[in-house]
Amino acid sequence: MRNRGIIPGGRVARTSVTWDGAGMPLAGFLAMRFPYRGIDEWREAIGNGLITVNGAATEPDRALQINDIVEYHPDDIEEPPAELSYRILYEDDTVMAVEKPGNLCVHPAGPFFKHTLWHLLVSDFGKDIHFVNRLDRETSGLLIVAKTRQAAAKLGKQHMDRVYLATVHGAFPGRVEAAGFLFKDLESPIRKKRRFAFFVPNGSVDIESARTIFSRESESGGFSLVRAELDTGRMHQIRATLLALGHPVVGDKLYGFDESLYFRMKNDELTDEDRQNLLLPRQALHSHFIGFVHPVSGERVEVTSPVPKEMTPGFLVPRN
Repeated sequence: MRNRGIIPGGRVARTSVTWDGAGMPLAGFLAMRFPYRGIDEWREAIGNGLITVNGAATEPDRALQINDIVEYHPDDIEEPPAELSYRILYEDDTVMAVEKPGNLCVHPAGPFFKHTLWHLLVSDFGKDIHFVNRLDRETSGLLIVAKTRQAAAKLGKQHMDRVYLATVHGAFPGRVEAAGFLFKDLESPIRKKRRFAFFVPNGSVDIESARTIFSRESESGGFSLVRAELDTGRMHQIRATLLALGHPVVGDKLYGFDESLYFRMKNDELTDEDRQNLLLPRQALHSHFIGFVHPVSGERVEVTSPVPKEMTPGFLVPRN
């Protein structure tokens, strides 16, 4: 692991002054616009240089004008805990294959900025980092990272061979070729949730074709370790398809047996009983293998990440 230095860039909250803020002192405007802090706290933040107006530090009593750009560069936001580690399984001058844990966001989003794989890599390698594929925060395993825009563009145009491993509920059949369609789940209150079906129901929207080949790797104690080979790469493809097949991923709050767990997780309201029923603190999905053509040498590169111990079926104990 490299020694981390100054991060090139950082979190910025930006707002433009409209007619209702014109003429107000800066500290008062911030207290009105962002009421989670009092005016004295905003005066202190301005004095510490965390607030700029049109790119320059200023005074708390500065009168704002319409179209002024006010930026807040926070250095004290407490982020949710995350597993701040990664491993490099392949690296050269152009490309890296990075293995991430199952509790780490890839990109800054929501409350996460420093607690992201992007931040870790930018800290260690500099700002020219380009993710070629993405993983959900709770999905562990392999991502391909390009060190130049040119390499990222070439890698983004090619079809990569990708294999995932998932631990699912129940005795999964030996092999299933799931070729069908993904579409918005109109019966769910969760806007981003999707459904998989072999045929498209009437009234479906946001329809995409999807094909995954599943095969059972092992089975024990009411759980199966399943290999998923992607022919298409759609959002939530594996998780939505496994739910439709009756074998949801262990620990999945969104595509599990009870989607209300997703809302309780988002509101930080999961109970001890919820956590026990989930069996794992994260969804048991792992990016296991990626094969691609190197953007410079043209040679075939293959990288494999072993399945985490907590995902092996024999490790899990079913709840009564």
